[in-house]
Amino acid sequence: MLTVDFNRIHLEKGMKVLDAGCGAGRHLCEAFRKEGTDVVGIDLKWEDLCQARGYLSLMAQEKGGHWCIMKGDVTRLPFADGAFDVVICSEVLEHIPDSAAAVREIVRILKPGGDLVVSVPSYLPERICWLISRAYHEEPGGHVRIYKQRELQRLLQEAGTSCDRIRYKHALHAPYWWLKCLVGHKNDRHPLVRLYKQFLE
Repeated sequence: MLTVDFNRIHLEKGMKVLDAGCGAGRHLCEAFRKEGTDVVGIDLKWEDLCQARGYLSLMAQEKGGHWCIMKGDVTRLPFADGAFDVVICSEVLEHIPDSAAAVREIVRILKPGGDLVVSVPSYLPERICWLISRAYHEEPGGHVRIYKQRELQRLLQEAGTSCDRIRYKHALHAPYWWLKCLVGHKNDRHPLVRLYKQFLE
């Protein structure tokens, strides 16, 4: 499921795109579909990076292009200032204890005038998950905070950038996570969870 609207991102041939916290590569692959873009993904989980590598390898066989994935920490990015035309950081900041450091880094490596796309879970649906299940937010590597809109905007402003657009999406996914919190957040085999997941797909 994409949490980024690529129709609103300015992508041209020769542009460099970073997906900071790329996971298994859903947004990385979508950016790579644009002819002539160079994409880089960074994440802490090897298993997710291996999955992303598999997808990108297959795509590159069909269309060519340059891609790179690496294991790394979003709070200490190994790139020069202004190295990327587009930086995506989707559903990542809520996992990072020092999210201010992460935002400073993604702003630092973005070219002046480049596109920065940040997404986090909406406050109310996420708060409900926390109320339903303690295990949901105590999972190692899980969500360590819930953002209100103004808190995220302030974080971006303090890092030297501003917010041009705010949008809310994926309202139908909130009940899926509430169900998972009710039946056990790791219980993907529960009939209701499986049924709702099929509905979403």
